[in-house]
Amino acid sequence: QVQVAESGGGLVQAGGSLRLSCAASGTIYAIGSMTWYRQPPGKQRELVAGITTGGATNYADSVKGRFTISRNGAKAYLEMNSLKPEDTAVFYCSVSSGQRVYWGQGTQVTVSS
Repeated sequence: QVQVAESGGGLVQAGGSLRLSCAASGTIYAIGSMTWYRQPPGKQRELVAGITTGGATNYADSVKGRFTISRNGAKAYLEMNSLKPEDTAVFYCSVSSGQRVYWGQGTQVTVSS
């Protein structure tokens, strides 16, 4: 069993920055890709950024140039700069391991205007 925990969310003013962390623990045989998603209020969950074991990254168009994903083993980070009110959402980390995908409980990010 794999546990995923996110941290680093909070309240920030527009234009500010936050750094989210994701840590996978438990019976980990092989961690694959680690991906950040977000779910804005009243909307569906959407992909924000992902990173493979080899370090290849992909980003949603809405965050390119503002967000940076990185990882160190079973930990992933999301550096968020120039935050906008529309970035307000619950941010989730997903971790692939073998044929399964594990999710954390999410961390709230609120950007005030």
